[in-house]
Amino acid sequence: MASLLLSRACSLPRASAVRTLKWSATLRADKIPHPPKNVDDSTSALDYKRTQRTRPPPLPAMDLPRSRTAEEAVTNILYNTPPPSLQPFKKHVLNCLVQNEPGVLSRVSGILAGRGFNIDSLVVCSTEIRDLSRMCIVLSGQDGVVEQARRQLEDLVPVWAVLDYTDTRTINRELLLVKVSILGPEYLEDQLVGGPTHSPSTQSEKLTPEEKLEREKVLAHNFELGAHPEAVEAELRSNISTALTPSQVLRLKHQHLHSISTLANQFGGKIVDVSENSVIVELTAKTNRVEAFLGLVRPFGILEAARTGVMAMPRTPISGASGDDAVSDEGGVVDASLLPPG
Repeated sequence: MASLLLSRACSLPRASAVRTLKWSATLRADKIPHPPKNVDDSTSALDYKRTQRTRPPPLPAMDLPRSRTAEEAVTNILYNTPPPSLQPFKKHVLNCLVQNEPGVLSRVSGILAGRGFNIDSLVVCSTEIRDLSRMCIVLSGQDGVVEQARRQLEDLVPVWAVLDYTDTRTINRELLLVKVSILGPEYLEDQLVGGPTHSPSTQSEKLTPEEKLEREKVLAHNFELGAHPEAVEAELRSNISTALTPSQVLRLKHQHLHSISTLANQFGGKIVDVSENSVIVELTAKTNRVEAFLGLVRPFGILEAARTGVMAMPRTPISGASGDDAVSDEGGVVDASLLPPG
């Protein structure tokens, strides 16, 4: 009996120690950070499309204005090449609402690449809802082919909906960041090889024997002209030195900076960074205005340029306003004198 009590007394501390270890392991497991659980998953998009599915309209007709000739019919039979569609190519803007999960972008771009589309621009970002992302895709193609690709994208599991904003009145904007030289185009090549600071390269190059001989000839020629001051002055006028004094460099920088700032203000942009030899301009505008601004600052010398894709959002119609009187972002008669250059 005494030995049984002694064994029970010895087992009590061991059991309490085991419980203590389990409790501490549970605490450590609770302290390990875990990512937040998704509210929805990919199958939620399937459920939504199943409940909201309606009969889609027929595909746009592929116009064939003329009938095939006998030669084209024989060629089609022999080589199985149907006559090409004469439908015009135009720009399409697709807006995809997708589940925010890895791999969606590759699946969407894979379908478009498989159909031979070249994506002009692609913008992907998260929305105000944590599990929902938005894609804005700009591509060129025929109406029927793009509509087939749109329906194929909508059948993907993580895709909620795909909207075609081609014929919809939308607000389209694009962001541009461009680094422009304020030294001028003459120093652009030197700035491009000057490193991250874009300072003109001032490393002295080693002269070849031919260059040394040419310099000696120039010195000898100048020495011969030393007895004739008029000849020396004419020689100096014909050979204008490209070296600038510090005051001239400062004045040149100020003039270029003022011109670039004026252009940016005319287009609604702003200068966000000023360095010793360059400035960075930020511009948010439509694609054609962004391209016009790039064309105007290109003579100054563009060191770097980065552009986002087109972001589109449909306009909200005004209640009580007719379609003809509603304000349009693209249409309407605009006085050309009120527009900025370009």
